[in-house]
Amino acid sequence: MKRLLLVLFLLLPAISFARENAHGVWDKDIAAFQAEDKANPPPPGSVLFVGSSSIRFWKSLSEDFPFVHTINRGFGGSDLDDSVYFADRIVTPYKAKAIVVYAGDNDIMGGDTPEGVRDDFIAFVGKVRKAQPNVPIAFIAIKPSVARKSLMAPMHQANEMIKAWASTQKNVAFLDIWPDMLDKNGQPRPELFIQDGLHMDRQGYDIWVAKVTPWLKSLH
Repeated sequence: MKRLLLVLFLLLPAISFARENAHGVWDKDIAAFQAEDKANPPPPGSVLFVGSSSIRFWKSLSEDFPFVHTINRGFGGSDLDDSVYFADRIVTPYKAKAIVVYAGDNDIMGGDTPEGVRDDFIAFVGKVRKAQPNVPIAFIAIKPSVARKSLMAPMHQANEMIKAWASTQKNVAFLDIWPDMLDKNGQPRPELFIQDGLHMDRQGYDIWVAKVTPWLKSLH
């Protein structure tokens, strides 16, 4: 037993380094965001959209939400814990009036458990709230997609866990786009996606806009 504990102790630095290195693949993206912020500082009181590629490709944020100033800080391929890791650089500096998060899709694809995704969202809220204790935060449900249809069960489970936790928190919302992205047979609607079956077209984003808009307007 002592030998096993010694081996585990010796492995801890390597595990820690591996995790740091995994986040490090986004350093260039994060540095680019910071350079953009330096050149064109976004005004305090904006609404921040952060997360993975579904946020990154949401190019129409300013047109979809003309009543607020928006900031897009999506970095494609990222997991939810990447947003946690980089929150000090691409979340808290903006002093946003509200934060909209979408991630978890890649997490489940990469083997994370639904519990792990929920815990990462809890960690995100906790980290952001250290700087802004009362900032409203909304989590857009992990979407059902054609490309990842086989993962719908754990994705739905993660959504339900996040929804349950959010319901116990002040100023934390769960925006459930899941039902509207399914057909009458409970399958992902192909017409909502571009050719890869994973990323959304305009119809898909229209569903998201319809969920996010009332939440944002309720904050005024």
